Amino acid sequence: MDKSWMHSDRRSKAYELGVEAFLNFSVENLLTTTHIRCPCVKCVNLKLFGVGIIRDHLYFNGVDQSYKNWTFHGEPWEAATNASRNVEEDDDHSRYSFVSEEIEMDDNDFGDFGSDPYEFANVIGDGDQPLYPGCRKYTKLSALVKLYNLKAKYGMSDVCFTELLILQGDLLPEGNTIPASMYEAKKTLCALGLSYEKMHACPNDCILYRKEYEDLTHCPNCGISRWKEGKDSILKEGVPAKVVWYFPPIPRFKRMFRSHETAKSLTWHAARKSIDGYMSHPADSPSWKLLDDKWPEFGNEPRNLRLTLSSDGFNPHSSLSSRYSCWPVILVTYNLPPWLCMK
Repeated sequence: MDKSWMHSDRRSKAYELGVEAFLNFSVENLLTTTHIRCPCVKCVNLKLFGVGIIRDHLYFNGVDQSYKNWTFHGEPWEAATNASRNVEEDDDHSRYSFVSEEIEMDDNDFGDFGSDPYEFANVIGDGDQPLYPGCRKYTKLSALVKLYNLKAKYGMSDVCFTELLILQGDLLPEGNTIPASMYEAKKTLCALGLSYEKMHACPNDCILYRKEYEDLTHCPNCGISRWKEGKDSILKEGVPAKVVWYFPPIPRFKRMFRSHETAKSLTWHAARKSIDGYMSHPADSPSWKLLDDKWPEFGNEPRNLRLTLSSDGFNPHSSLSSRYSCWPVILVTYNLPPWLCMK
């Protein structure tokens, strides 16, 4: 696939043809025209849009030229990584390597991780790299996460955060590893798998504007407009009245199997034996055994994840005095030992 257009002038014919070829490549591989990661310099593959919006972003913002391997858009990571780097694998395996030998996984079990696994390995490396030579309290990754938490907590703009990173870099000793811009910080955090999707929603919570409702402008149930109403009572087309932030769990589940230690912990429930006759883990419960008996194909595979959904203070019908509009919702993986899943 020719990628030279990424370095061409955005006004050139080569860039125009390259954008169309890229979009066609993405649609053919992802089999969707509405949920594609945008590779422009502002979104950096963190946000999902339709083909039309991505085309506009690529012309207005430009393409992220560091995105050389199109792994988010269907290019096999094996081919991309072999072409871009030579990786020497350690015989003892590092703690972020795959777990095929540990739990007898074959190629079909890996599925589509959605990103280059070596990118995550780089993040693990950032977690071990000191913030500056001789620093023992903070690593590059821990410092970045703390700074990003401040950004989120106090509503810093991207420009303000970039200026803060530049100032921090100047204040710290030479050789520090603090990112120099919001763009670099985003690329690091993106590799952690902390991506999300924004979905437009009906203001009355009737529907989400996705799948068969993707192109609607009014709710089919209550008839309210999808778009926000301004102070002058004029609808701001393109500005949603309500947005749901969705954190997809499946990429996070797949990430758990990338670590030898975590992968072993996920099969702990099958290897353990209860010797005292007491219920010390959900695996000892009748519900767990009922699930194994009812769906033996699922129960016979110890790697299959068993989840529980927990919430606190949920008030769907306003029957309580609480007026909160946000509640904690926790998804717990019961495959893990008690000291991990109950932590």
